[in-house]
Amino acid sequence: MPHSRPRLSTDEMRRLALEAARSILIEEGPQAVTLMAVAKRINRTHANILHHFGSAGELRRAMAEMMVGRVAAEIGAKVVRVRETEGDLREIVDITFDVFEKQGMAALMSWMILSGEHDGIAPILDAVHNLVEELGEYRGAPLRQITQILVLTALGEGMIGGPIAEALEVPRETARATLAAQLRIMRGW
Repeated sequence: MPHSRPRLSTDEMRRLALEAARSILIEEGPQAVTLMAVAKRINRTHANILHHFGSAGELRRAMAEMMVGRVAAEIGAKVVRVRETEGDLREIVDITFDVFEKQGMAALMSWMILSGEHDGIAPILDAVHNLVEELGEYRGAPLRQITQILVLTALGEGMIGGPIAEALEVPRETARATLAAQLRIMRGW
């Protein structure tokens, strides 16, 4: 008796594939996110995944957009609260760093850079910058520079923060605390 798979809509298929790709990214790293690996993970054919994404690069770009979209709402809620209460920017730093470190964004972004897929970086930067802009101008704060520092620091921390902290014998959270203090100064708080 032949094994049949349920037919999925385009949206369902893309969602399922992107979830599988994200899991592979977190478990095995960006180099493991291939069309074949995603197909195997969701019991589909390579051709089926290729049909929905066109290339592994497009799959990674779509995955980055999905990941950013998910965390944007979470960070956005924190940004609104920080803006309304002039609360601690450390929350924004922590969430951004967690996305890069624990949810695989640093690995994905690094892979995109090293493989020349620079177009995939734009949605990541746009999402982070939109959240920084949600903080609003405050005493002429340089919002693009804040975005740059936040992304560069989160990327570095996500890639090699642990080994650097260990080698320097400083607590792992030192970079987060330092960046939050710098952002407070840049914002004029």
